[in-house]
Amino acid sequence: MASRSDSLIRLAYVLTNDQHAAEDLLQTALMKTAGHWRRIRGNPEAYVRKVMYHEQVGRWRSPRWGRERVVHAPPEQLVEDRTREVEDRLTLRQALRALPVRKRAVLVLRYYEDLPESEVAKIMGCSVGTVRSQTHQAVARLRELVGEHLILEA
Repeated sequence: MASRSDSLIRLAYVLTNDQHAAEDLLQTALMKTAGHWRRIRGNPEAYVRKVMYHEQVGRWRSPRWGRERVVHAPPEQLVEDRTREVEDRLTLRQALRALPVRKRAVLVLRYYEDLPESEVAKIMGCSVGTVRSQTHQAVARLRELVGEHLILEA
């Protein structure tokens, strides 16, 4: 299923037209499939797809699906302005794209995937010292591109 997850999430998105609902639909289908794993013969992906179809049709038929709840007055809530956070994230993403491929890969493996230096070295086919120097150079370049404050917050 791991190798087919991209295909399955695309199907879920087409069925739901919403990324979060698609993730929920796929997760529900995989949980239901796992419960019947011993009885599944042939193509397990086809079984998961069928579960997704049935689950989504059930959601469409549910009387609660898609209905809004009418209230007398909207709840009073202060919503935090997160514009700066989004701008910072976009700036950092753009700076990451500006890095050379190997430096970007080192940062992704070290900090996003949280892999130890030895594992990164094995994946990239280089020494641990090279991973350390590439990491140092990549972080220094990011600091030049976006500033110290953004690197420390990320």
